[in-house]
Amino acid sequence: MKRVLLYITFLSLLSVSLHTVSVAEIKPQPRLSEGSTSAAVQPMHPFPEHVQYKRGVIKPNDVSQKQLDDDVRKKYDEWKNSYLKMHPKKSNQYYVFYNLEGAASPANAVSCSEGHGYGMLITALMAGYDPRAKEYFDGLYRFYKAHPSVSDPALMAWQQIKTKAGNIVNTPQSESDDGNRSATDGDMDIAYGLLLANEQWGSDGEIDYWSEAKAVIDAIMKKDVNHQKFNLKFGDWVNDNDTDYGLATRPSDFMMSHLKVFEEITGDKNWGKVINNTYKIINSISRKYSPTTGLLPDFVVWNRSAYAPAPANFLETDRDGYFSWNAARVPWRVPIDYLLTGDTRALGQVRKMNAWIQQKTSGNPKKIIAGYKLNGESLNDTDSAIAFSAPFAVSAMVDPSNQKWLNALWKSTVSSPTSNNTYYGNSIRLLCMITISGNWWDPTVI
Repeated sequence: MKRVLLYITFLSLLSVSLHTVSVAEIKPQPRLSEGSTSAAVQPMHPFPEHVQYKRGVIKPNDVSQKQLDDDVRKKYDEWKNSYLKMHPKKSNQYYVFYNLEGAASPANAVSCSEGHGYGMLITALMAGYDPRAKEYFDGLYRFYKAHPSVSDPALMAWQQIKTKAGNIVNTPQSESDDGNRSATDGDMDIAYGLLLANEQWGSDGEIDYWSEAKAVIDAIMKKDVNHQKFNLKFGDWVNDNDTDYGLATRPSDFMMSHLKVFEEITGDKNWGKVINNTYKIINSISRKYSPTTGLLPDFVVWNRSAYAPAPANFLETDRDGYFSWNAARVPWRVPIDYLLTGDTRALGQVRKMNAWIQQKTSGNPKKIIAGYKLNGESLNDTDSAIAFSAPFAVSAMVDPSNQKWLNALWKSTVSSPTSNNTYYGNSIRLLCMITISGNWWDPTVI
């Protein structure tokens, strides 16, 4: 089944100390008192958390920690006011409205699992600053449960639309090849968000976040992972033996720290196989196809004996084999594992990206544009975009030699008005800012 994400196509045209715990210790928190409401329950890890990342990891040093946190708070408020919406007919449900700018297809699309995952991460991490964070998170959870994939009820259908009657339903198969199936990135973020919620509010209340998270993780392993080579698939709509897509993968799904948490939580050693194979893919592509830039493409295919960038129009556009709107998230997603665990397996690739982008832009973040070939050549008809520049600030954190560059990236990231960007860019920007400010944390090490 071919999945076409017209939203991304359209976008391309738009300009604390850590305490390590064992699996046995990671468990639901004590029961909330009877009569507790979402708004009344106090988070156990309120924002700002100020996580101590691994030695050598840097943050912007030309502004205070208070200013970093305040900048996150401001962008969170703007993001929430723009995109977090109450269900028009069910007041106990919330969703992330990803079509504010009219970029999605069909025109009546309102939500997608990608954005929903972002929302669950953001509201769990911003608890403590926002007194209604639990209310929002629980509402997002209920919306996710109300829109399951037809393949597995633990996974969320990729896209939702609003009908003429005002109801919100999964996109019918007649309107989209896979609107009622899942996407791996949304599945992974929803699972991680539920684990964050368990640590924030405990799982003996109305929602058992812990059990729900484990159900999602198990479903991801069953439906989103190819059990021949243990690569992450595009979603539950791809069969392992699909000759076109079964062994293909999407580097923007390479959330290495998520995968490690899933292995820790479940004890399933198959997650270790996914982690090892994914790191091999990162380094194989980087060595052979982007030796001077470290860039990864939107999609990767298995080419008989090795992984390679996808050909043009493999899944979405003629830029499927380039560093484009999907892969823009790689400089954010991949380095987080190094920040939290010190795993150096992708450090060489990340350092190449950092050195290349600084040279390409002469140290000016505003010169980062929306797309490059893997050799570093700029794509035509592109402009600057926060979805591309903000992630490079996360990758810059891995090395003190990037301090001046990181400071410039932070200033550029913060100064870009929310109104000048889209749901996609603003959501990625906020999650990157949470990370850069030292407020991204691992629910198994807190």
